[in-house]
Amino acid sequence: MKIKESELILNTDGSIYHLNCTPKDIATTIITVGDPERVDAIAKYFDEVEVTIHKREFKTVTGTYKGKRLTIISTGIGTDNIDIVFNELDALVNIDFETRALKKMHTALTFIRIGTSGAIQEDIPVDSLLISEKAIGFDNLLHFYDNTDFLDTSFSEAFIKHTNWNSNLSYPYVVPANKELLNIFSTEGFFKGITATNVGFYGPQGRTLRLPTYDKNLNDKIASFQFNNQKITNLEMETSGIYGMSMLLGHQAISLNAILANRASGSFSKNPEETIDVLIRKTLEMLVNKEL
Repeated sequence: MKIKESELILNTDGSIYHLNCTPKDIATTIITVGDPERVDAIAKYFDEVEVTIHKREFKTVTGTYKGKRLTIISTGIGTDNIDIVFNELDALVNIDFETRALKKMHTALTFIRIGTSGAIQEDIPVDSLLISEKAIGFDNLLHFYDNTDFLDTSFSEAFIKHTNWNSNLSYPYVVPANKELLNIFSTEGFFKGITATNVGFYGPQGRTLRLPTYDKNLNDKIASFQFNNQKITNLEMETSGIYGMSMLLGHQAISLNAILANRASGSFSKNPEETIDVLIRKTLEMLVNKEL
């Protein structure tokens, strides 16, 4: 079935609408970052760069690291951008742009998020690294899609009850990391945790500058919640969308977090760029050594 021009939007050069990439521009292993400047912070370690494309907040670099072809792409902040990036990256490998039809053979992509985050548990120190076993999304992205039977509704229901969740907010959804990638990256040097994906940086994460939040104790309620002996450990703004879209589209994803803040203690990293660089170098080496 041919996909309409209004649904699969291509630029005049044949590239996909937002990312400005063509199918040959990307590798099957993709590192995602929020900040476009972090793309170069990773690409500086490449042996060779073959593609550099920058449109809006989406910057793409494809090259090789120790012989392995990798793509780095900045998503910008938020799960609304994840919806764009993941649908378009999937289209690049699973839709024939000439015929506008789905390819008969599905290509699975591997996504590695290198991101920053703030811990809400006191025992997770600033400048540590954390791997997201699951994500709980406070956004509403996955509610627009069908076939979400993989969501952990029991976790969501227990969380809603514990926090007395405001019914005006989106219904929280819980989605797991890819098991294979979780096993590979669950090595010494990473904390494990459950990541809460928020829809904003200030009010939604309980930060108060001049505006009061509707529930000043919400972060404490989130931090005190337990389900099957698991706690929510950190806050950020993309992981639930990355995990959810990957599951829906038949890809695999893992989210790796550099913990730059601890909300429980009120502390922030004195050397955030150094912590991020440690995570970058560790991730690149694991991608090569584990042959992902």
